[in-house]
Amino acid sequence: MRIALLAHEKFPDRAKTAVGVLRYGDHDVVAVVDRDNAGKRVNDLIDDVPDAPIVASMSDVADEVDGLLIGIAPIGGGFDESWRPDVRNALERGLEVISGLHYFLAEDDEFADLAAEHGGELWDVRKPSPDLTVADGVADEVSAEVVLTVGTDCSVGKMTTTLELVAAAEDAGYDAAFVPTGQTGIMIAGWGNPIDRVVSDFTAGAVEEMILEVGDDHDVVFVEGQGSIVHPAYSAVTCGILHGSMADKLVICHEHGRDSVHGYDQDLPPLPEYVSLYESLAAPVSDTEVVAGALNTRDVEGDDAARDAVESYSEAIGVPATDPVRFGMDEVLGDVL
Repeated sequence: MRIALLAHEKFPDRAKTAVGVLRYGDHDVVAVVDRDNAGKRVNDLIDDVPDAPIVASMSDVADEVDGLLIGIAPIGGGFDESWRPDVRNALERGLEVISGLHYFLAEDDEFADLAAEHGGELWDVRKPSPDLTVADGVADEVSAEVVLTVGTDCSVGKMTTTLELVAAAEDAGYDAAFVPTGQTGIMIAGWGNPIDRVVSDFTAGAVEEMILEVGDDHDVVFVEGQGSIVHPAYSAVTCGILHGSMADKLVICHEHGRDSVHGYDQDLPPLPEYVSLYESLAAPVSDTEVVAGALNTRDVEGDDAARDAVESYSEAIGVPATDPVRFGMDEVLGDVL
């Protein structure tokens, strides 16, 4: 599918959905729509993903395109009205519009009418299935090993780490599955439950359902984590995934230099505390342990400095660690599997 990615004023640092789709998706990205960087190319700003032109609006995207994907995941998941002309343009051309927002485009009268009139489609990725229910506490009965990524905060690299683990495990000869729990992972994988949109009683059940679906067909299942147990807004989602997955092992993700909760005036706990926090919270439901760490060193200049940062992180949490993008997963894969 040929798509354009909408990332106005956020690309690349604050457009993690756009960057995730560029790096891991099967889509053919023909353009990134970002008024601030129009005239540049993707590889002018980020060099480890496929290249594409950056344009000011959807009207600047050539006709050889099948859809528009909203590549921004703002706090609260709201729709910015400055994006409306781009979505309108896509629908008037009969394209599919893919959105991971909490604001459902299919419930917007203008967008729904345009889609119906011109044969376009609206896919609200965060709209959960109506058939979800509570967990039965049976995710640990699948034959696969279940590995969950958890975080010190939101937006530290849990999805990236999970997908890098899947790729590394497959390269090592394991039959691995990816269980997506957030909008970007669902867009990449083409399936999944958007856990942060599920009724709170059903969050654990929504995770369990996915593990039961794939857990007996693979050697290992890697579950994408969300948020953090210390996050003032997202901790409930984190706990639901932790308990619903009944994970055998945990991989803790962190961004180098992050010392406060993203978007909040709240200090993060010392890194060593996270190990006991996650293990003790999981303990009443399943016997799980932290076995590895993943550190996002994107703001560290030079590989030598990045390796020093990874080593310090490893010492702080007491388990082997790596930067999945910079150094790969080989150094920790044996501990994870």
